[in-house]
Amino acid sequence: MSKPNMQFSKIRLSRRSFLKASAASAGWLMLPGMGMYPSWAQDSRVLRVRDYGDPQSLDPGIASNLYEENVNAAVHNKLIAYKPGSKWAWQLEAAQSIEQVDPTHIKFVLKPGITFTNGFGEMTAEDVKFSYERIIDPELKSPIKGDWATLESVDVTDKYSGVIVLNKPFQALWMTTLPYMGGNIVSKKATLAAGGKFSAMPPCFSGPYVIKELEPKQRTVLARNPEWKGDPPGFDEIHIFPIDDEKTAEMGFEAGDLDYTRISMSSYKNMKKNPPENSVVEKYPSLYYVWLGMNMEHPKLSDERVRQAVQYAVDIPSILEAAYDGVADPATGFVPPGLVGHRPDTLVPFKADFAKAKQLLAEAGYPDGIDLDLEVRNKAVYIAAGQVIQAVAAQAGIRMTLNLHDSGSFWSLGDESKGDRWKKLQLVLNRFSSAPDPHYAAQWFTKEQVGVWNWERFKNPEYNQLYEKAMAEGDKDKRDQMYRRMQELMEASGAYRFITHEAVPVIYTDRIVPALRPDGMPLLRYFTTA
Repeated sequence: MSKPNMQFSKIRLSRRSFLKASAASAGWLMLPGMGMYPSWAQDSRVLRVRDYGDPQSLDPGIASNLYEENVNAAVHNKLIAYKPGSKWAWQLEAAQSIEQVDPTHIKFVLKPGITFTNGFGEMTAEDVKFSYERIIDPELKSPIKGDWATLESVDVTDKYSGVIVLNKPFQALWMTTLPYMGGNIVSKKATLAAGGKFSAMPPCFSGPYVIKELEPKQRTVLARNPEWKGDPPGFDEIHIFPIDDEKTAEMGFEAGDLDYTRISMSSYKNMKKNPPENSVVEKYPSLYYVWLGMNMEHPKLSDERVRQAVQYAVDIPSILEAAYDGVADPATGFVPPGLVGHRPDTLVPFKADFAKAKQLLAEAGYPDGIDLDLEVRNKAVYIAAGQVIQAVAAQAGIRMTLNLHDSGSFWSLGDESKGDRWKKLQLVLNRFSSAPDPHYAAQWFTKEQVGVWNWERFKNPEYNQLYEKAMAEGDKDKRDQMYRRMQELMEASGAYRFITHEAVPVIYTDRIVPALRPDGMPLLRYFTTA
């Protein structure tokens, strides 16, 4: 198969030209704010960054997307937070000290003087208790409840001190819960006054930034928190633009309207070789994972042999070459290389086997092939991947119709709370973010997640048992084998064809010092000027 020409051509655009190009390449996206503000050269106090989605909820207890966490991490505080740099590590944030005294008890002491805005007073251990215990409260229906899977309670010792009590050890706590989404602390008083939860604008903030403006599908503006007593933030304002397509974001950077953005993998090689003036181009290993999923309960896919036929009809090398320009490597599961639980290989070879696929289809009663729908997010890289899957699978008699969706439509496809669309779901090209511990990714494929994030409707008792055991297992080698087996069970079901972990290429102006996690994701509160 010939590779489509997806090379990036270096361009120079006026601000007006960029706005026109943005509208043409991403019709849903309107960016009026980008032309209303002075460029960096005129005002170094404003940082403009791109994120791939528009926040739907900024209540940390019910938020579940990385782009929501990027905002929450700047306007709220955690006991500990990820430390910027090339190695996964954490640092103290709201905590003055924190210590695991035994496998199920963690003592913490808050820094005094951290205040919530809008008159909601000083942060106390009671706020920590409220923030963490509400996530496991069934009434909240928190999508990140698994982040606190073994939380028993938070016992308050005094105004600033408390003890996190677990009902059994939880190995992922230090790298996927406390420094990530589940670790954000909200004001108990403010949240209860808001009815126990909130969706868009939080009732108060405690971080170095506050949300100044929240304009859906246009921008989110963060401004310095005048009540913040910690180290001064690097900027007066941070403007975050929801741009789903990296190609559009690249044009924004070229036009001088963005100071930091992730770029497409198809552009990386050329931009690294010929970077725009006054810019830095870098590539980071990714925690994302991309896979082709199959709804096991759809009549056409209920036979395991049909699902396996699809697996054998997908050619991973072709996808990586055409959609990712050869920059990304194939995935063997949801755990990337370097982390506990990474599998060295897959059950189904990376290269397609059309004879095997046809044999399986014939055995399942489809000697003349089968027609299936493939749902794809309307983004260049996924469209390209979907087209390759479609073209290659046709050689095995699997005829696919590609259905494109904007982000809002796509993320409701398998969600039972959004109606009955999940019943029509057949094949879906999906991509999730992750954290530096396999527990975070593993939680989405449990039986409890069916109809929430488990769109394949995969229900395997052994998987669930291993999931429960692995979160408490202190022996690294045993834990490694458990997660490997869990991914093997997923693949053996026929419902998953793992594709890639991608890579994270980014570009930023040399006038800023970005604060990035080891996977290239931004920690906006720590960005500074050069």
